[in-house]
Amino acid sequence: MELWNITDLEGNAKPALSNCTVDTSYRFTFYQVSYGIIFLLGLATNGLALRRLCASACAMNSTAVYMASLSFADMFFVISLPMRIYYYHQKARAWTRTGDLAGWTPGAAFCQITFILKYISLYGGIFFLVCIAVDRYFAVVHPLAPALRRQRVALAVSAGIWCVVLGLSVSLPLLRLAASRQNQPCLLNPSSLRHRTFILVSLGLVLGSFLLPTLVLVYSYCKVLSVLRKSRKRCLRQRRSRRQTLKIIYWVLGVYLLCFLPYHVNLLGYTLTHVKLLPHCGLVRLTKTVHPVVLSLASFNCCLNPLIYYFSSSLVHREAAGGGGNSIQ
Repeated sequence: MELWNITDLEGNAKPALSNCTVDTSYRFTFYQVSYGIIFLLGLATNGLALRRLCASACAMNSTAVYMASLSFADMFFVISLPMRIYYYHQKARAWTRTGDLAGWTPGAAFCQITFILKYISLYGGIFFLVCIAVDRYFAVVHPLAPALRRQRVALAVSAGIWCVVLGLSVSLPLLRLAASRQNQPCLLNPSSLRHRTFILVSLGLVLGSFLLPTLVLVYSYCKVLSVLRKSRKRCLRQRRSRRQTLKIIYWVLGVYLLCFLPYHVNLLGYTLTHVKLLPHCGLVRLTKTVHPVVLSLASFNCCLNPLIYYFSSSLVHREAAGGGGNSIQ
């Protein structure tokens, strides 16, 4: 189930797109396999990360608080994957038997739950990765402001972000339900003005919730890297801390850009072609073909996030033992 399921173009296409078809029936099997792998890996990696973080809850610093919140957000998506696998299994059976996806239609409650859990993971993953970036920014660039990195401040920030994430995650599916047809609660028809309006408003919210945090993340890490380049000639302990911080930066940037950038770029083209604002046949074929791949790649983010904790656990524990101060400067 994509961020918003849209009925195919063919039935309502302009003449220029009437013959613009692409076979994406592979997505049923592809989603079942990819989500099955993500479910097993995500359950194992996030479960272990949460276990280790909770075991040292008394000594958690701000970085560990954000990492724990990130793992909880990922868990919301992981527990929704069996429902998604079931959804695509049923769709595959309907397609095999009748050649028509309308052969099985999930109920409104099914759609609401799966979409809410998807939004929680998407927004939570983005926002808490940015929190880790900002946390590193204050640790390295402003080491004389330790109050901003206290555990209670991190808990308050995390609580605020959870309120925003849950608000977005609940409101968008409710708007979708209000816009959708009663007999097809999981599908939106881009030929309908009401559905098109919902799709474009949702697209703006999703892209805004990606672009603004991306600017904050890139700015924070550029400032951190600028400071770290000036601190190469330090003692052994400080060089070790510097390497740990660089490891966090490169891993967060890699995970963030690899998982989220292709998805959001393709989502823009995929949506605009479906609402016929960009009636370009080549773009229709490209975005529809790669959409299952980039969506699965974005979903794989929940398996990669726990490695941020594993790669930086020694720095997290060292800062916690030192009272949350900066160990690099």
